[in-house]
Amino acid sequence: MRSRQAGDTDSVVVFFVRSLTSLALLVTLSSCASADDPVAGTGQTAESRRLVRIQLDAENPSASEGILEAIGEAQRFPVGFGRLGLACAGTSFQDGLTPLGRFRVNAILSDSDFAMEPGLVEQSGKSEAELKTSLFRNMSAIDFKGDGQSGEYGIGYISLAPVPASEQPFQFNTYNGKFRWYSFAIHGTNDERRVGQSVTGGCINVNQDTLKTLLGTLQLGDEVVISSDSPCQP
Repeated sequence: MRSRQAGDTDSVVVFFVRSLTSLALLVTLSSCASADDPVAGTGQTAESRRLVRIQLDAENPSASEGILEAIGEAQRFPVGFGRLGLACAGTSFQDGLTPLGRFRVNAILSDSDFAMEPGLVEQSGKSEAELKTSLFRNMSAIDFKGDGQSGEYGIGYISLAPVPASEQPFQFNTYNGKFRWYSFAIHGTNDERRVGQSVTGGCINVNQDTLKTLLGTLQLGDEVVISSDSPCQP
């Protein structure tokens, strides 16, 4: 028969082993958030993050799709992209090419929504109140193709900045007497037949229902990851 002292020693050993096991489990779970995980280092929890993943197929554009991940749900939607194909991550934006890589939302524009990073507001030379009142309206009123059709951004425009930051040709300017802004974005269209095709000036286009969801869900700083198994141009 074991002594009381031996029994106490066994209890201590069991407790010590269980503690080590729990610690190892915690370390393992913590290591799951790698440097490539959008949640890591952002201050966002998995429950609060909003992430858009877009997978493009240059050979079969209609197979391209986006996935909105928010509050534990995943919503899939069709997308269109640049008429000239794909540009590799880290490149400067070129007309007709959709860049691959990681991006953050730096502005959200529509008739009823306005959010823009302070640095961009300062760069515009306008007040936030002026931009909120007229910027998207001006952009939407421009007939870029000269075919008598305007509203080529549909009901909204979600601007994207590359991560890490790289030099881009985007700037505020005046076009046909209207002050506007040019950037890489997810936006709508005035012809939803264009969604699912390779026909844009480089931006990602989506249908109206999808854009309504994105406008109502995404916030400044949220992440968009655009990838493809197709070749890209350097």
